[in-house]
Amino acid sequence: MTPGAHPTSAACVFCAIAAGTEPAQVVMQSDRAVAFLDINPATDGHTLVIPRRHAPDIWELEGEDADEVWRLTIRVAHRLRDVLQPDGLTLFQANGAAGWQHVFHFHAHLVPRWRNDRLTPPWLRMAADADHLREVGDRLRAG
Repeated sequence: MTPGAHPTSAACVFCAIAAGTEPAQVVMQSDRAVAFLDINPATDGHTLVIPRRHAPDIWELEGEDADEVWRLTIRVAHRLRDVLQPDGLTLFQANGAAGWQHVFHFHAHLVPRWRNDRLTPPWLRMAADADHLREVGDRLRAG
């Protein structure tokens, strides 16, 4: 591997974007991460932030790459606010098909939000049963 190169997956479109061999509207980048506009945007400015090194999901994302993805995410969030002046921002990240992940290269979505935009919450808020919540908390603390 050449100096500064990052491992990729040959069939991964996000690896190709990171390498510059697939077209994308790159809005910001660093040596370990790239931010580009989503080709299926939920709103204007919907941006994805990815590590250059292939990681299928959050469980495979390594420390320095994770740190840089987060740093670039913060920079992009500020840029979106300064340039597009949204009323808010939704940040989300999905893992695995059951988690709504469609491209299996870790990516965070930054979705600028405006009052009365067409987006709706993906789930209804319902109060949890206190005993069940305690049980799940106990399981997480024990392990």
